[in-house]
Amino acid sequence: MHTSIRHTATPASTPAPASAPTTVTYCTTLDSPLGELLLVGVDSPTARCGIALTSLSLSGQRGATVVRTHWRRDARPFAEAIRQLRAYFAGQLPRFELSFQATGTDFQERVWQALDEIPYGTTTTYGRLADALGVSRTDVRALGAAIGANPLLVVRPCHRVIGADGGMRGYAAGVERKIALLTHEGALQPTLI
Repeated sequence: MHTSIRHTATPASTPAPASAPTTVTYCTTLDSPLGELLLVGVDSPTARCGIALTSLSLSGQRGATVVRTHWRRDARPFAEAIRQLRAYFAGQLPRFELSFQATGTDFQERVWQALDEIPYGTTTTYGRLADALGVSRTDVRALGAAIGANPLLVVRPCHRVIGADGGMRGYAAGVERKIALLTHEGALQPTLI
C-alpha cells in the first residue's frame, strides 16, 4: 500500500513585532515676558512629574519646533514646568529642576550638559566653555553650532554664553531676547534710554 503525503505550502510566518510602548508627546504654550513659549514633552517614567521636556522654543525663533498633528495639547502635564518658568520670570527661581529628554549627537549633548552648569547671573565665553570641555580652539565653531542647536531655550541656559569681547553673538530666539534674559538674571545692567 502506497501512502502519499501531500505538502501544502504555507507562507513563512514572521513573528509579530513586539508592540513598542507608544510615547505620547504633549505640548502647550505659555505667555512670558519674551513672548509665547512652546513647551513640548514626552511621558517618562523616570522624569519628575512623569514628563520630560524635549523642547522649549520661543515664537519667531530660528529652527523653532513645529507642533505636529498627533501631539496632545494639554497644559496639565507641564504644571511643574509652568510653575518653575513663572517663578523664574518673577525673579524667584535661579535654577530649574526639570527633566529633559533632548536628543542630539554625543557632542551636542555634552555641550548642552555643560550649559546646565553655568550659574544664574553669570556668563561664560565660547572659549572658556571650549576649554572646560576639552574642545580645541579650532573646533569652537562646532561648539557654537551645538549651542545654537539647543532645543531647550531658557531652561538650558545657552543665553549665558557670550563672545570673549562681551559681545552677544547669536541666539536662536534673537539677540534682543538674549539681552533681556541676561538683564533679568543680573548678568547685564539694564540700558537706560
